[in-house]
Formats: sequence, C-alpha cells, structure tokens
Amino acid sequence: MTDEWYAVRCVFRWTAAEGQPYEERITVWRAAGFEAAVAQAESEAVEYAADTGVTYLGLAQGYATGEKVLEPGTEVFSLLRDSPVPPEEYLDRHFDTGGEHQGTL
Repeated sequence: MTDEWYAVRCVFRWTAAEGQPYEERITVWRAAGFEAAVAQAESEAVEYAADTGVTYLGLAQGYATGEKVLEPGTEVFSLLRDSPVPPEEYLDRHFDTGGEHQGTL
C-alpha cells in the first residue's frame, strides 16, 4: 500500500555538455516505505540518464515527507550536514561556487 510521499535526490554528470556540469535532481514518489521510494527513484534515474545522455553517479538520498498529500509549501527535501565552517564559507563551498547553472542548459 502506498500512503506516503518521499523525495529522492539523485546526482548526474553531463559528460557531453561543455564543462561537464553535475546535476542534482529531486523527484517525488509515493511509496510504501523509504527503500521502495529510493528504488523507484533509482530506476527512473537510470532511464533519465539513458534518455538524456548523462551519467547517473549512483547517489540517491531520500527524505520521508511524512505527508500523505502534497500541498503548496510542503517540505519535500531536507538534508542536515555537520560543518565547522562559518555560514558564508559554507554557502560558497556547497551552493554558490560560481559554477551553477541557474536556468536551463
């Protein structure tokens, strides 16, 4: 029985694109449990990679939303990371490196 929504982040490499950027995709899945949601996401990641010519790097990180219904504003992904660096350095290191593509490729 599927009754909860899960979000799963998968990581890819665009090997045919200039600069070979990495892509993080977050997809949502309705599944009976965490493992089932990750399995669905990884199966879709393999298809996505084949359809777009990217390489799936085999990393899937899941998040149980705890929700049976998704509504505007529902948190669909969260990841906590321990880091000793100050906020500005943390953002520069992980999110604002200057190499992000903030639109379509």
